[in-house]
Amino acid sequence: MDAKKIEKLIRGKRVLVVDDEKDVLDTLVDLLSSCKLDTALSFEEGKRLLESNDYDIAILDIMGVRGFELLEVAKGRETPALMLTAHALSEQNLNRSVKEGAAYFAPKDEIANIAVFVADVIDAIQKNKNPWIRFMERLGGFYDRRFVGTNWREKELEYLDKRKGEWL
Repeated sequence: MDAKKIEKLIRGKRVLVVDDEKDVLDTLVDLLSSCKLDTALSFEEGKRLLESNDYDIAILDIMGVRGFELLEVAKGRETPALMLTAHALSEQNLNRSVKEGAAYFAPKDEIANIAVFVADVIDAIQKNKNPWIRFMERLGGFYDRRFVGTNWREKELEYLDKRKGEWL
């Protein structure tokens, strides 16, 4: 996906970013400057914002802000969630993200590409496609290197295949 298409897809989108690290929030604000952003540093603040606003996508840290609990709130509001993590970067949390209805699982190591990941989710939803397909294409190699010796890809693809036609 080229830069113009990414910009077109994300420009003006309403995005909630929840992370307990101020420097991460600041970085995401810079990287997603063409979006309408709300930010939260805590679970409570993120939950309040999710419950009182409509968002095109929520970007949720897993560890510091109880991201999986926020994912439940986002799902209840029909807000797609992109899980963004460093410390919880594990095969188990990837699997949990898929099974609990997240739309994407991105490593903070790749934060410079956050606009691409957000565009992947928005594009998939607009086309009524599963965003995990683009995730596999875009980040499959990263996770192959990260989860060496496991069959993470086969497990995820098998589960996703059962959910064909669903995006959340």
